[in-house]
Amino acid sequence: MSDTDGSRASMVGVNHVALEVGNLEEALDFYGSVFDFEMRGRTGSMAFLDMGDQFLALAEEGSAGESGDGHRHFGLVVDDADAVEQRLKEVGAERLDTPGLDLRDPWGNRVQVVDYREVQFTKAGHVLDGMGLELKKAADALEELREKGMGPVHRGPGGGGRSEPR
Repeated sequence: MSDTDGSRASMVGVNHVALEVGNLEEALDFYGSVFDFEMRGRTGSMAFLDMGDQFLALAEEGSAGESGDGHRHFGLVVDDADAVEQRLKEVGAERLDTPGLDLRDPWGNRVQVVDYREVQFTKAGHVLDGMGLELKKAADALEELREKGMGPVHRGPGGGGRSEPR
């Protein structure tokens, strides 16, 4: 919904997602068996898994997994969806019967894994550099960005314009 009078804030992105888990140590073991991550921080009942300029918060809660629905999920962008799929097989994680790459963690949280190259979501080049990642967008993802007026503009000799998303 466009804000015609400038009175509303614009949604810019997601800083973090918080998931409830039954046992924090088991959750760290599970997520560590599937994904590579650095720990951003930890408190007594929470752990914060770093994703560059974002993070995943795991919160230990005794009632985790007792309720839920079939559709609530979050999309986790990864650098290699094929590697995640292989790891899920190796660790025996629950893969959902969907057209995409969806899984449930041991507490019933649904995670939809998406490959960075295939989606519009774009990390700034300096953030990717800081994460040690060299990623490029697929043609379809670039076209979707261009259709929204957010596509890359190649910089000329004088600079200016938007750089190619990585």
